[in-house]
Formats: sequence, structure tokens, C-alpha cells
Amino acid sequence: MNNGTTYMGESSSSASWNSQQDTEDDQMIAAVLSEEYAKLDGSLAKHLPNLAPVRHVPRINTFIPNLSDASLDHQRLLERLRVYGLCEMKVSGDGNCQFRAISDQMYRSPEYHKQIRKDVVKQLKDHRTLYEGYVPMKYKRHYKKMAKSGEWGDHLTLQAAADKFAAKICLLTSFRDTCFIEIMPQDQAPKRELWLSFWSEVHYNSLYQIQAAPAYQKPKKKHWLF
Repeated sequence: MNNGTTYMGESSSSASWNSQQDTEDDQMIAAVLSEEYAKLDGSLAKHLPNLAPVRHVPRINTFIPNLSDASLDHQRLLERLRVYGLCEMKVSGDGNCQFRAISDQMYRSPEYHKQIRKDVVKQLKDHRTLYEGYVPMKYKRHYKKMAKSGEWGDHLTLQAAADKFAAKICLLTSFRDTCFIEIMPQDQAPKRELWLSFWSEVHYNSLYQIQAAPAYQKPKKKHWLF
């Protein structure tokens, strides 16, 4: 019993230290943004502490974290939002959250998610050669599955969205070693920026600078999961 109590204390101390270390790591990661960001008028990047992006690698969903890992990841994401002065426009956790978040960024409403999904799936279908190499299953099966409402979006659909909408998608994540990911269109210069938060493998939300949050964004008493 005594040993068990000791280990729990050590685990709690370790978790607290890791959370502090994560914040310090994020602040160290925040180097100088490239001049490219500043060229996009109205971009959120111009108002943020500088973030160094990590190269995006498209991939499909392969696992869902357990409750313990997911909770730690969520706390890390909340701390990063605080550090960078951002707030989330929370969208429903109904399996359509990635498409809802993109819809909110593009149309200031998450309710156009069905059209966003339709456009992304058409992009996958019409440009098979761009994405097939990232799918470890029959490609047609993948995009047909992704066409269903409630099917979770993945990093491949993010790439397809970036290509379809000529958008640079900026992803603030809960990953331990990857704070910021940017997804660039493959064959054209970006015409807009879309900012999303990503609670790794669990949920996406739409991101805004706190001072520039839309009027419809109001504090909610309940968390999106409840």
C-alpha cells in the first residue's frame, strides 16, 4: 500500500513537471515566422507569438488514444491556447468536427460541414494520384467511407481541403513534440488561411485570436463532450 501511494505521488509530480516542460518547450519553439505569413492580409499569424511550423505528412486515422492519454493531451492543448492568446469556436463532437471547423473558418458557421465534406471527397475522388499512396487500403473504399456523415476526418482530408480550397491550414495541436503543423496546397499558392485546433485523434475546433473572436462565440458552461 505504501509503495502504491509513493508511486502515485511520483506520477503526479512527473505529470506536473511534464506540463510545465511542455509550456517551456512551446515557448522555445516559438521562433520567427517566415515573411510569407505576413503577405496574407488578415492572417491570424500576424497577431500571434511566432510559431515555427512542422512539415505536414498526410495520413489516415489509425488509432484513438485511451482516456488517460487523451486527458493529458487536452490539458496540453488548453495551455497552448492560453500561451498564444487564442480561443476556440467549439463545434459539435459528432464525427463531423473537422468539416465543421473548416466550415466555420470559411463561412463563419459550422453548419455548412456537409458541403465541405462533399467538396473534400470529390477532391479525393477526382485527384486519386495525389493521395492514393497515403491510403493503406483500397482507395475507393476510403473515399466512399469518408463520404458518410459522422466519419472522422483525418490528415489526408486536411490535405485534400487545403488543395480544394487553395488554403493554408494552420493546425495548433496537442501533440507533445509537434505544437504547430501547416498544410499547404500542393499545386498552387494559398489564397486564404484556415486556423484549427486539434486535440490529437479526438476533436477539431475553429481557432481565433481572443480579441477577434466572432460575436456568435459565447462562453459555454458545458464541455463539447457532454
